[in-house]
Amino acid sequence: MTPDSPPRPHRVVVLALDGLLPFELGIAQRIFGLARDEQKRPLYEVVTCSVRPPGPVETDADFAILVENGPEALATADTVVVPASYELGPVYEDGVLTGELAAALELIRPGTRLVAICTGGFVLAAAGYLDGRPATTHWSSAEHFQRLFPQIRVDADVLFVDDGDVLTSAGVAAGIDLCVHIVRRDHGTAVANDVARRTVVPPHRDGGQAQYIERPVPDPQQSSTTGARAWALGRLGEPIQLRDMAAQESMSVRTFTRRFREEVGVSPGQWLTRQRVERARHLLESTALSVDQVAQDSGFGTAQSMRQHLQAALGVTPTGYRRTFRAELSTACGE
Repeated sequence: MTPDSPPRPHRVVVLALDGLLPFELGIAQRIFGLARDEQKRPLYEVVTCSVRPPGPVETDADFAILVENGPEALATADTVVVPASYELGPVYEDGVLTGELAAALELIRPGTRLVAICTGGFVLAAAGYLDGRPATTHWSSAEHFQRLFPQIRVDADVLFVDDGDVLTSAGVAAGIDLCVHIVRRDHGTAVANDVARRTVVPPHRDGGQAQYIERPVPDPQQSSTTGARAWALGRLGEPIQLRDMAAQESMSVRTFTRRFREEVGVSPGQWLTRQRVERARHLLESTALSVDQVAQDSGFGTAQSMRQHLQAALGVTPTGYRRTFRAELSTACGE
């Protein structure tokens, strides 16, 4: 590659297994395929492969798909994505890879990023990639997942788990959340938000799987907490008390907190911190505001408080985050 040539797109290889869900197979192609740099050049190249030579792969629908790449494509991947399948056989039942699947996974180069959507996590777990790590899967399979792989720290409450080079998501649409998160991690909020807008999905969903687990339908006369969330989002830079949010819905603090957790899946305080972290990320990436001013505008009050929250949520300091996504501002904005 010459100094003037464009950078090579990050290569994502999606492993299509028999019994796959067509919706989940298409997530990586759709999300990564839309990501573009400022010159509108693709940031990712997405390739689909099978564990067998090129040919048809059965789905859980009334059609098969023709996959034109065999397992050798895995050896070329920067990221491997394993979508869900309803026909994992011994992988799902006993936590054991088939010989065919084991041979395919052996082609993956060390250091390749691994991503599982829904029950695709069983494949990574059976291969040993999740040993000693946190992970998630569809809430309906979480208990079985934990029994089968006790060495994994299963979190059934979250939409996805980012453990650096290995990432897992909850079921179905949570794969979209994970892939948008990866785009954000790789290229920043602006690119991820553009992908989300073009896909007509939220760039970040609140809460976890708890809000999707079957539960009694609430009384239609009961109020929701939507108005309070909108009210809070409009004033993130101001002090916001729980009682103030509850007052927006004319509820007691206790009732509001319970209703909020039922609807969103996390407490109001956890939700508010996440919104402020997202606000800080956006300001660090897109403005030249000082770290102190970003802390004020995102509601953390002080740079020290924001530093602690970003370190806990992202594993980096504000200056480190800005240096990654706004290198041209890093010399002008001190921490």
